[in-house]
Amino acid sequence: MYLALLVIFLQCSEICTQERVFTFNAVHIKVQPSNKVKNGAPMSIICRADISKSTNFNLQHNITIFKDGKLVLMSVSGKGEARYEVPMARSSHTGDYHCAVEADGKKRSSDSLHVWVTGMTKPILIAERKEVFEGEVVKLRCELPEEVPPLHFIFRKMKMNSTPKEKHQFESQRNFSVIEFPVEEGDNILQFDCFGKRNVKFEFETSEPSNRTLITVKEPFIKPTLRIKPSSNITEGKEIQFECSTVVAKMHDIEIILLRNKTILSSVRDQTTLKYSAVATLEDSGEYLCKVEEGKASKTTRRNVVVAELFPKPILTASMNKLDENKELTLSCSIKDFQNASFSILRRNSNGDILLRKSRNFTTRANVNDTGSYICKAEVNRIVKESKPVMIQVYAPVSMPNISVPNGLPEVVLGRPLKLTCCLIMGTPPITFTFYKGNKAKKEVVTNNTHAVFLDEDIKQNDKGQYKCSARNHHSSGMKTSKILNITVIVPIRNISLGSIPYGEVEDGSETAFLCSVKEGSWPILFRIFRKTDRDVLLFERNEYADRVMWQKKEMSRQDTGMYYCIASNRANVSAKSHPIAINVILASWQKGVITAFVLIPIAGVVILAVWWFWCKKKNAKGPSMEMSRSALATNSTSEKLSRQHNDGDYYSGSGYIEDGENHMKSADENKGPDLESAEVEYTEVEVSTLDPRRAPAQKGTETVYSEIRKANNDSVENRHSRIQGHPDAT
Repeated sequence: MYLALLVIFLQCSEICTQERVFTFNAVHIKVQPSNKVKNGAPMSIICRADISKSTNFNLQHNITIFKDGKLVLMSVSGKGEARYEVPMARSSHTGDYHCAVEADGKKRSSDSLHVWVTGMTKPILIAERKEVFEGEVVKLRCELPEEVPPLHFIFRKMKMNSTPKEKHQFESQRNFSVIEFPVEEGDNILQFDCFGKRNVKFEFETSEPSNRTLITVKEPFIKPTLRIKPSSNITEGKEIQFECSTVVAKMHDIEIILLRNKTILSSVRDQTTLKYSAVATLEDSGEYLCKVEEGKASKTTRRNVVVAELFPKPILTASMNKLDENKELTLSCSIKDFQNASFSILRRNSNGDILLRKSRNFTTRANVNDTGSYICKAEVNRIVKESKPVMIQVYAPVSMPNISVPNGLPEVVLGRPLKLTCCLIMGTPPITFTFYKGNKAKKEVVTNNTHAVFLDEDIKQNDKGQYKCSARNHHSSGMKTSKILNITVIVPIRNISLGSIPYGEVEDGSETAFLCSVKEGSWPILFRIFRKTDRDVLLFERNEYADRVMWQKKEMSRQDTGMYYCIASNRANVSAKSHPIAINVILASWQKGVITAFVLIPIAGVVILAVWWFWCKKKNAKGPSMEMSRSALATNSTSEKLSRQHNDGDYYSGSGYIEDGENHMKSADENKGPDLESAEVEYTEVEVSTLDPRRAPAQKGTETVYSEIRKANNDSVENRHSRIQGHPDAT
């Protein structure tokens, strides 16, 4: 029974679980009435969830709606739908909308939907004041209610029969803007309005214009009046009067200015009238302007004045404009077709004109100081006119020029330019200088001074260097020429070398000659010889009128070993340095002999003593050894002979022994090895008995026995071979 109940419970649980199954098909968002909504119209944003369920059961939905990522609505509904109602859509509602639905742990979002609220609210324009004076400003405030920045504001100033003037203002943080318009001369009744713009998806939307605001402009003063007496057409010499006046609303910082051709003639402050008078001249012709100012407000009145000429300007003439000193000069002043005038002749001066004579004519004997500018003046009825200036140039003759080198020495280094100066003690500029090299003119210089400079950059080694200059001006005396200047061309030092005799190795105490020579260079030449050390040492110095110098050092020492070089220079102030040479000071022959005598001879004596001692010692050790050798030799010889006699029954003749002995010795010599070759050989005389071939009695005699003694490392005798000349039976 329990088992049946368990099965029924599990089946019921499975049925209940299957009844609560659901899934999201989609989540939709839409706007009513359309994606484009007019400004001020109602708008609804609807979010709906499309869900499939296993059975019909209630499901709670959490619905959220977002605009540009910001939450605008949160709703809990069992229908799976929510609405975001906007009674009056504004441009601030433009944006991207999307929604999300969450139910029983599952969540689904919709796609994004762009809503565009077309149009903008009408701006509101407010003026700070309704009445202003000329020169003041109108302050305006334009506001776009319910609009969200950034916004563009456009203000317009309008007056009758003129094009509106606009001012633009951008506001990034607020939905209003404030601006000022100046009130100019001539403004009376002004109208202002404004409108706004905003950027939506790279497109501009523009609001309708705001309300128009009317501004009344008051005049702080009226346009000034300019009066001229006697009239605007007047003859020079007569007095002319100007009067400039205005009417002001209030006397506050009023200023009246009278100008002629932009030049201020007179001015008054805090007055309503300005008066000005002068004697009319031709220069007084032109445009006159009366200007009244108060703060930023200003008004002007213009009048033209023409002054007729009473008489023309005088003309000054000179008998000549360029003349020699001490010549006569005449100046004359005249007026065409007019005689009744007072004349004066003057000389111009920086401190003021100098009156020469009150007359039509002036004559003088000219000198150099009379050079200058001259004018004449004519006066009629207090009108004074002056002529154009006339330039008079009085010339003194040029003196004999002097040509020189600026540094004072008449020489030039080859490869460098030569600068020459031609000077005069006396002469009136402008002066023409001509420089000559030899007989050819090189350059012509015109200067307003009494000297000129010439630069010769074409200096050659074979140039003779003869220069002169000439000078002339407008004086009738003509040209004068200087004396000839001889220039020495200095050749710089080139290709210097150093040698020595002997070269390379020098015996101690001997004499050495050093020769320093150059291939090119002007004399005198300063030669210097150095030895290189940590600080180079100057050994020899001499100034020679030659291209070489020899220096002899009497005694060389070991300290003189080293590197030597020489340096040569002349007036070109350019030094040349040779390649270094090496000098090695060695021992002299007699020094080597002394060293041999005092060093090698004692050493040789020691060696001889050592050899003698060794020989003596060896001889003492060799005496007993030789006696033993002789007895052994005799015994062996006898035994050998007897043995052969008994064995062969015969004997060998002497000649046959010698031959055998020779063969035996030859065989031994051929077979000797390294030890044998190095053995010592000694010769000893011994007495032997010679047997007569016929067996006669034995005869005693002396024969030479050659003993070869070979010594081993232990001084023992290894082999010994003896040859005895005589009879084989000798004992």
